[in-house]
Amino acid sequence: MKTSTIKKGRTTAIIAHLTIFGCIIALFMNQEPKYKFASFYNKQSLGIHLYFILFTYLVSGMNSWMATSAFYLSYILLWLYSFLGAVQYKYHLIPYIGDYFQKWFNKLG
Repeated sequence: MKTSTIKKGRTTAIIAHLTIFGCIIALFMNQEPKYKFASFYNKQSLGIHLYFILFTYLVSGMNSWMATSAFYLSYILLWLYSFLGAVQYKYHLIPYIGDYFQKWFNKLG
């Protein structure tokens, strides 16, 4: 993919990482024109944010600081990995679950 096309979608890709609301705003920003780079990171960040919401609910039932710490650490690492990919103009698919996010949210891109 051309670097100029990636650069145009970079701002939207970065906004997608700023909370779940940023992800929703980025989805609307990428309606017209559509950039593949932004669509890729919209799907990745939506998956990360939904992962956070779902597992926060599950982990909150446990009364263990170790489980909570491990969960927050995994969330921060996934978010950081994806965010740095967007900043560096590279496609960084999240290990193990990134393919699923791309399939599940295919209609959004």
